Amino acid sequence: MNRAFSRKKDKTWMHTPEALSKHYIPYNAKFLGSTEVEQPKGTEVVRDAVRKLKFARHIKKSEGQKIPKVELQISIYGVKILEPKTKEVQHNCQLHRISFCADDKTDKRIFTFICKDSESNKHLCYVFDSEKCAEEITLTIGQAFDLAYRKFLESGGKDVETRKQIAGLQKRIQDLETENMELKNKVQDLENQLRITQVSTSPAGSVTPMSPSTDIFDMIPFSPVSPQSSIPTRNGTQPPPVPSRSTEIKRDLFGAEPFDPFNCGAGDFPPDIQSKLDEMQRQRWRGSKWD
Repeated sequence: MNRAFSRKKDKTWMHTPEALSKHYIPYNAKFLGSTEVEQPKGTEVVRDAVRKLKFARHIKKSEGQKIPKVELQISIYGVKILEPKTKEVQHNCQLHRISFCADDKTDKRIFTFICKDSESNKHLCYVFDSEKCAEEITLTIGQAFDLAYRKFLESGGKDVETRKQIAGLQKRIQDLETENMELKNKVQDLENQLRITQVSTSPAGSVTPMSPSTDIFDMIPFSPVSPQSSIPTRNGTQPPPVPSRSTEIKRDLFGAEPFDPFNCGAGDFPPDIQSKLDEMQRQRWRGSKWD
């Protein structure tokens, strides 16, 4: 392992001070992961962490999982780990919390740094795999430390407090963005559930009254006990009710019984008319007898 912080001051750095103080230096690498370590620095500490994460990587590789690619943004304020396509910040390691950085001389693709987590106060070792830039990334982090220390001396320590406040605000913003994204996902899930509920309770999915079956002539079978409500209406009006068959005496529109001259009493007509009616009644009786 090689410490990036032991670089001599009289040697020139790779990047201009403005590039690291006003902007950042981007690198692409594969992120093996992070693991908790007991000490904030030490070659043996990071070597054990690299061995542990390499073993975990081989297990994931055998299961068909690929090592995720990340983008590193290095500046005098820290090292940001982002998703390359969406630029979503996965980890924001502030420079004053990084206590050790090194590249592996036995495996030139591997480089690591130890950072103290702002929430748990645990020391985490971050391990990366870069095919060509492992040593260059380590030196860039070392240059960022050198520039940050010089700026600290020039400002009398005030700049460090300002950076801490800015870093705290940046972390708060990041937490709010994460919370906002989670709330958006919950709202989307609730909208999807509501849409599914509306579809399941819509008229298309509700139980509708069964229409009566038809015969071979496409006619509805007659049912004397079928309710009147099953007869469809026209123009919003109910059709007239079907008269019921009854043994009672039918009456006309004015409530009077139908006229039957043969059922009338003898005193209902004058004598001459009554005699004719009697004659007609006798003829009617003879005709029914011969039939």
